[in-house]
Amino acid sequence: MKCVHFGAGNIGRGFVGLLMHRSGYEVVFADVAVPLIEALQTTPSYTVHEVGAGSRDTTVDGYRAVNSAAEPEAVVAEIATADVVTTAVGPNVLKFLAPLVARGLAARAADAAPVAVMACENAISATDLLAEAVREHYEGEDLDRRAVFANTAVDRIVPQQEGAGLDVVVEQFHEWVIDRSPFGGQEPPIEGATYVDDLIPYIERKLFTVNTGHAAAAYFGHQAGKHRIAEAVADPSIRSRVAAALGETQALLVAKHGFDPQEHAGYVQKILGRFANEHLPDTVERVGRAPLRKLGRHERFVGPAAALAERGMGTEGLRAAMAAALRFDAEGDPDVARLGEILDTLPPAEAVQEITGLAPEHPLFPPVEELVAAAAQERRG
Repeated sequence: MKCVHFGAGNIGRGFVGLLMHRSGYEVVFADVAVPLIEALQTTPSYTVHEVGAGSRDTTVDGYRAVNSAAEPEAVVAEIATADVVTTAVGPNVLKFLAPLVARGLAARAADAAPVAVMACENAISATDLLAEAVREHYEGEDLDRRAVFANTAVDRIVPQQEGAGLDVVVEQFHEWVIDRSPFGGQEPPIEGATYVDDLIPYIERKLFTVNTGHAAAAYFGHQAGKHRIAEAVADPSIRSRVAAALGETQALLVAKHGFDPQEHAGYVQKILGRFANEHLPDTVERVGRAPLRKLGRHERFVGPAAALAERGMGTEGLRAAMAAALRFDAEGDPDVARLGEILDTLPPAEAVQEITGLAPEHPLFPPVEELVAAAAQERRG
């Protein structure tokens, strides 16, 4: 079995590549980063360090690597004989992979089994985005016979790495949930993955718990002068504010998807425990970067807060996290610069629409307008 994986970064090597290796796949990494690809081509193995209680190390070997920019024909040939194609490149990059994926699928033998294509990105329905882009580039009417596109939800904290070479430090916890419905009972065997009939509840559970909580810890921690996420969550005041936001997202997820309240409360506590893992050197600055994106309409704060407001439910904890995000000022972050420009130049009502995408008639709009006005006033001194 063979897996072509786009994105040889830390998540690609320390999560998707690791699980595919454990499942018996030959992993072919495709990336445009020349030093990274050359390192993989000249190094026979790397080690994934899973840290926490009961840490373990796993050696990943038997892989290959190709430069998808310099060697497109090689990537096409690899996809032509692959069983699985995965990505971990960021949702905005998927459209740039689509031409290669389309050519690779077209090059498959007519009698070959369809390849499973799964975008393992931090976004809702990322595989649908990839599939749509592939269809735009695919020449022919038989794409559905050559590929099965399945959405996934992925979760593993992989902190920024310094000086580790190809080795990767990750947390022990991981979750890879895959929509089984496109496969018709022929799901690819992947150790550690879970196949479900309805993926959306799990995607939103992850996004509105892990992503919401992680970012909230970063923004509250940054305000309090903390350096690492674990340090921030260890502060009872910050932990309580993060927990308040997650209490609101829990209320939404239980109401919307029918999760068991006690089971979900346990899930929240597990997430908070993951953030507190002292072995993970994640910083509040790294996790908090791109605040403008994270304040988007369907993102981790506004998305659940808007749904709660529409139901007449409370949003105070989420709005507190949004207020902290508006004041995040990490140096060198383009989102921070753009956010500051919006706050400095637009009236609050226009700034809310620009930052969050909320319509003026939305019930969440007035309290968010107050947050934006306060942040703008604070910038003016």
